[in-house]
Amino acid sequence: MKKLILLSTLLTALALPVFAESKKVEGEATCAKCDLKTADKCQAVIKVGNDVYYSEAGPEAKALHSEVCKGGKPATVEGEVSEKDGKKMIKITKFEIKK
Repeated sequence: MKKLILLSTLLTALALPVFAESKKVEGEATCAKCDLKTADKCQAVIKVGNDVYYSEAGPEAKALHSEVCKGGKPATVEGEVSEKDGKKMIKITKFEIKK
């Protein structure tokens, strides 16, 4: 019985960081390298107040980056939010550039 409880506790502890929260964020989409100077290579980011969400690689992130590299634009971004290496990350599922 102790082994079962220990195993259950261990699996729960390992699974918690895996879960991401689906969220809609609204702010300025820009480039981490060209605008913010916080990355070695181009990457779309969304600035919301003092928070910065770094995009995870994917087709929507690539499409958003092509819109905002070399100049940020107001945007609404939807996706799975998580944290990695102390940074807020977002796996973009949908975005809209505001005109």
